[in-house]
Amino acid sequence: MPLRSRYKTSQWPRHGGQAAALLARFGLPPDHPIEDFSANLNPLGPPDWVPAWLERHVSELTRYPDVDYVAAREAIAAHHGVSRDQVLLTNGGGEAIFLAASLCAGGRAGVLTPTFNEYARALDGVGAEVCEISFTHPLDGLDAVFLCRPNNPDGGLLALVEVEALLARAAAADCRLIVDEAFIDLTVDEDANALPARLAAHPNLILLRSMTKFYTLPGLRLGYALASEALIAAMACRQPPWSVNQLAAGLVAPLLADSDFAARTQAWLTAERPRMQQALERRGLEVAPGATCFFLLRPGVALRRQGITAEVMLEWLLGGGILARHTHGYAGLDGEWLRLALRDERANHRLLKVLDACLR
Repeated sequence: MPLRSRYKTSQWPRHGGQAAALLARFGLPPDHPIEDFSANLNPLGPPDWVPAWLERHVSELTRYPDVDYVAAREAIAAHHGVSRDQVLLTNGGGEAIFLAASLCAGGRAGVLTPTFNEYARALDGVGAEVCEISFTHPLDGLDAVFLCRPNNPDGGLLALVEVEALLARAAAADCRLIVDEAFIDLTVDEDANALPARLAAHPNLILLRSMTKFYTLPGLRLGYALASEALIAAMACRQPPWSVNQLAAGLVAPLLADSDFAARTQAWLTAERPRMQQALERRGLEVAPGATCFFLLRPGVALRRQGITAEVMLEWLLGGGILARHTHGYAGLDGEWLRLALRDERANHRLLKVLDACLR
């Protein structure tokens, strides 16, 4: 099935966190109690001070935000060591994806699959031809390539040296490399956050970031893009005015300044991820290699021989109160895997108990 049609024909929810649709699909009541392992959010957040900050600043909703978001962009620029004109504030990582895709209007773009299906949807929306490609695919004739790092849904982190090789190939083909780093701050790797420093040397590079996942603020919708001044200007002219609300924009600087929250998050991730991976594998599950806050997994060979498929597990888990993320619509996965978020120790313990009951 062509990549652009997968998200159109699938009868499954396009995103995680869509409990109502799955409960209805499997005949469960809408008030069936669940814990959400389908949305990949930092279980330590939002930072403790955020509710009080919002209460103090709620009166600011009576006026328009700064249409240029100068303070927020300056905070992001200082955080990454780039200029303010290399930053575009966006309504979540989703808007950043659609604005980057708009640069390919009427052209051709490659999507390294399997990966997040919104790249194809965004490109289709601007009339771009979507090409499903592998890492070694020739880039000639493409306006851009979308790369997810770490990749969603498997969590794999393309090494920095491989990204630089891809950047060189893209430059030779006069092609932009658009790297979605929505989960980069939730990654166990010392070099994970190194690409912003490469922007000066690579004018064909666009980085897309989300503050939603790391700070657990999906309802505020906060993200940004980093690129050359020319590419940022090209995306900015396609963005509606006041795209980001006043409270979200005002939170940028204090969120980025909260180094204690970042340190606690990294400590949780470093300890809990390997513990949970080992626990899942001990239960006969095949876990894809990854480095971030979620796992792509499926029943191992022995379980599949018993007729236990990913869809069977999805239904069992839902019945036991665990909402997992299906993979229908992901190119190359087609529902044969599940994605589970990494949560705090209590929630992870509950997941393992439900898994044990299911697999018995």
